[in-house]
Amino acid sequence: MGTEIEGTTTEPGTAGVKGTSDRWNGVFGVSVAPGQAGVAGVNENTTGGTGNGIYGRGSGQGVWGHGAVQADAVGVCGVSDHNDGVRGYSSTTAKTGVLGVHQGEGGRGVAGVADKGQGVSGVSVTSHGVYGRSEQSEGVRGESNNAQHGGVVGVSLAAGGHGVYGTCDNGTGVMAIVKKGNALYAKADEGTAATFDGDVVITGDLRLDGADYAESLTVADPAVTAGMVVVIDAEGRIRPCVTEYDTRVAGVVSGAGGVKPAIVLDRHDGGVPVALMGKLWVLADAASGPIRCGDLLTTSSTPGHARRVTDPASAIGAMVGKALTELDHGTGLVRVLVSAT
Repeated sequence: MGTEIEGTTTEPGTAGVKGTSDRWNGVFGVSVAPGQAGVAGVNENTTGGTGNGIYGRGSGQGVWGHGAVQADAVGVCGVSDHNDGVRGYSSTTAKTGVLGVHQGEGGRGVAGVADKGQGVSGVSVTSHGVYGRSEQSEGVRGESNNAQHGGVVGVSLAAGGHGVYGTCDNGTGVMAIVKKGNALYAKADEGTAATFDGDVVITGDLRLDGADYAESLTVADPAVTAGMVVVIDAEGRIRPCVTEYDTRVAGVVSGAGGVKPAIVLDRHDGGVPVALMGKLWVLADAASGPIRCGDLLTTSSTPGHARRVTDPASAIGAMVGKALTELDHGTGLVRVLVSAT
């Protein structure tokens, strides 16, 4: 027969059992029975309202749990049949409702696992829903094994908001890398799929589908090189422009920096090919006069070159663009802002 100590009271504010100590635990309970507790607290209130099974209050931790004997013993375990397993509250500025700290290798400060719901959910009214920071690795990392879902998905429900926003003081705001497939895919049901505010650098071919597109055409003259002003002949092939103010000018061959030539075209209303608007390098001839920033350039009699406009009235329909760099004499590369005329 065991010895049981039982305390009972019906007086409000009076404990059934009370233990007090100046030097150690007020109440100390030990059990060696499998699956049982050293101290167990049960509240079976059936008259309305709720009560606590165990309540802890301290100048240190309110409740402290230490799993030490077995290798898989948990420090604190919370289980609920109808509500949260563990819930933490804090009203102190810059502190957390629940804090998890791991000081070993490869562990997690906080881990969330769910079979059918969210593994981790973060909600805030005025600050970040979820905030991640790392000194030597990713601030936030997401992985998914489902081909129909993303490793990281950002959704904005506010008009004019950003689904995903990336910023960097000195580096890359958003980086997209893929071994096979599309590194970046953008689609807009209304508006533009992409807007670039600044220079755009492309390494490789630019291929666009639709009414306005860039394409590679057959080169009729082997002398066509990057940066040349070209025309399309009767057979649909490109040739260097050799006539001043030639109204057949199609565009400028891209790749003036050494990239393989590919004529860049934009098919305007009626299917007439015209120069694609933008900044590019053009072979220019300054023999008839120095080219200054802001000068309009047109086609030249020097094969594939452009020159400064001397007769604006005759240059209509054959404009190459506005010079952004200067050329004092001879021939060379001039950067221009292309005019789609």
